[in-house]
Amino acid sequence: MTTERPLPVIDDPDTAGFFAAAGRGELALCTCSACGATLHLPRAYCHRCGSWAAIWRPVAPRGRLCSWTTVEHQVHPAFPVPYTIVLVELACEPGARLVGWLAGRPELEAGMAMEATFEAVADDTTLVQWTPVPDDETTP
Repeated sequence: MTTERPLPVIDDPDTAGFFAAAGRGELALCTCSACGATLHLPRAYCHRCGSWAAIWRPVAPRGRLCSWTTVEHQVHPAFPVPYTIVLVELACEPGARLVGWLAGRPELEAGMAMEATFEAVADDTTLVQWTPVPDDETTP
């Protein structure tokens, strides 16, 4: 028996730009087009200047591992255990943190370099995932 994975809503007004960028193989953050503030969590209204003009800007797909947890108890048939949920802070935008999924129980360390990867899970849906960057690939 195959169980389909639940999929995110990709046409939500606040997050559609994120999923559209992921479909192009890009990582993007919501940004106020009036003052340039990063709007994370994404929203149409800028908390800094009050503008309602938001755009999605591509950002570097690199970050640092903040936290993680390994799931050992299966909570959904589409996600066999073990798997690890990671929280990655973007290198270009301190404070902007994104979640990802890794199979198994990988060896992880707080602060390790991570790189975004793009997982096509349906014809019109691509998810941003994260993978550790080997030590010899990190830039000083």
